[in-house]
Amino acid sequence: MGEADIVNLAREALLLMVLASLPPIVAAATAGLVMGVFQATTQIQESTLSVVPRLCAAVLAMALSAPWTAAQLTRFSAQVLLALAEVGR
Repeated sequence: MGEADIVNLAREALLLMVLASLPPIVAAATAGLVMGVFQATTQIQESTLSVVPRLCAAVLAMALSAPWTAAQLTRFSAQVLLALAEVGR
């Protein structure tokens, strides 16, 4: 395993981290935007009103994207373990 392989694994790990965290972040941001527009149109100035919808949206997005995320993490883990097996030879 050369230096290029290690850099490639690190790059893929960072990309996987970003892709795995994207669904809840986008869902929470969208819910926050919708609640912000709702608060602006109704002139409700309660800062805690948007917390629950953002939290629910993030949890729902995590639950919906969990199979894909688990599959990607399993694939990456298998790839890393195979690379480590190559180092031992």
